[in-house]
Amino acid sequence: MSKAAAKALGAREPEKRKLEVTRKQRRSPLPLFSLSLHFADASARGVVSRHRVQRCLRAALDAPAELAVRFVGEVEGCALNAQYRGRNYATNVLTFPYATEPVVQADLVLCAPVLLQEAQDLGIALADHYAHLLVHGALHAQGFDHETDDEAAVMQARETAILAGLGVADPYALG
Repeated sequence: MSKAAAKALGAREPEKRKLEVTRKQRRSPLPLFSLSLHFADASARGVVSRHRVQRCLRAALDAPAELAVRFVGEVEGCALNAQYRGRNYATNVLTFPYATEPVVQADLVLCAPVLLQEAQDLGIALADHYAHLLVHGALHAQGFDHETDDEAAVMQARETAILAGLGVADPYALG
């Protein structure tokens, strides 16, 4: 039946449905993300892949970001910690934030031997410990801190939630 004939008989044309897309159904594009990855300590290369680093960092970021991640040995880690924090020992992660808006810009330095020792001491998978410290560093890059108890509670809760989404157990529930 033609449209004209259907109209003459009083039949209505089928209504064109508007597709209502809910917020959940709409896939938000991921924020712009640039990663420069350096393995000064090659031992990290066998534990954490570029894909894993990207996944951990993206999960922790709330804004577009340009990040450099460098995995270092104990000598470089100690030198950086002494130079920038006045502490003469290698620490697990150092974050050097440069900007938080409109793009998060930072360098993250992870000390491979320190992470290995900590993972062994805690009895956890080394890859999970790397994930934790990558998330931790990315949160620092966005302005999170743990200098006070209140700040620490907020940051730890955020880390725990992000890590859960990555399939990593709560690092603060250990020991």
